[in-house]
Amino acid sequence: MDDKLRERLEEVVVTFGEVEQHLADPDLLANVPEYTKVAKRHSELKAIANAFSQYRDVEQDAIEAAELAGLEEDEEMKAEFAEMAANRTVEADKMEAALWSALAPKDPNDDKDVLIEIRAGVGGDEAALWASDLLKMYDSYAESLNFKTSIVEGTNSEAGGYRSVTVSVKGRGAYSKLKYEAGVHRVQRVPKTESQGRVHTSTATVAVLPEADEIEFELDLNDVRVDVYRSSGPGGQSVNTTDSAVRLTHEPTGLVVSCQDEKSQLQNKEKAFRILRARLYAEMVAAQHEELAAERLAQVGSGGRSEKIRTYNYKDSRVTDHRIGLTIKQLPQVLDGMLEPFVEQLTAHEMAARLAEG
Repeated sequence: MDDKLRERLEEVVVTFGEVEQHLADPDLLANVPEYTKVAKRHSELKAIANAFSQYRDVEQDAIEAAELAGLEEDEEMKAEFAEMAANRTVEADKMEAALWSALAPKDPNDDKDVLIEIRAGVGGDEAALWASDLLKMYDSYAESLNFKTSIVEGTNSEAGGYRSVTVSVKGRGAYSKLKYEAGVHRVQRVPKTESQGRVHTSTATVAVLPEADEIEFELDLNDVRVDVYRSSGPGGQSVNTTDSAVRLTHEPTGLVVSCQDEKSQLQNKEKAFRILRARLYAEMVAAQHEELAAERLAQVGSGGRSEKIRTYNYKDSRVTDHRIGLTIKQLPQVLDGMLEPFVEQLTAHEMAARLAEG
């Protein structure tokens, strides 16, 4: 077990004993609000203390079984003890992960639905195609988690793919799973249009915005200018004979959101407000918690090749997450939605950081 985690858990055990003594104080019963507060704290600490106690039992079993395996001369018994030690170690590892989760401060946005904004970065038409590939990857990953996805708005590239696309992902815990995707995703591959077989490097930026309820974030409609105009397709040709496209401008911040995918002005307006609300909420959270790099502007940088969080190398079938140094040589599977190995390690990394912050 990580030394920092063990130290914090031992502190929890001591605190739990103190709170338990305080809960038994007869004078506390006379103060109902305070008693309720202490009782809640007692319950929270008890769950962690009990889980730590169970972990230590399993950890000790693993140590003793390994020692017996080393001392045993009978090969059959040696194998049994070795297997028991391995099984207990796996069980202890799972319990340790649960303890990290129980002890680390929670991200208040983790249970929220999200909007994922993907934008082509460096690389021209190839970057737009790469943005489309990332969209497919997130669709597949969301489907594996039984989340529901839908494209909110998008701007197509004439050569295929997306210049920009926003997708809605709905499902409990969507933000907790997808927040680590924020940043610059770099791809190294030979484009279909490359006749000389040369490898090109392109990028796409990803922003992951938690969707805020109106109760959590109230948008003053007086601050928003609404403009309507005629929708247009690639090359500027008109695709609609009515003014159904909507552009929202949040005048205090200068944020602009445009939607023209729907035939109805009302539908475009609803989508635009949804995106605007999420962007403003993300900026509000970022302002309140400057140390969190999970919000929109900090997430994507300028989209340059050097600002990558992850590199996808087609030649070596390799995907590397530069934040944690994890490389997986299963690129087709990752592009088909196998993101969980990255999510698990990034989650553990974040929990360790949160725990260290205290």
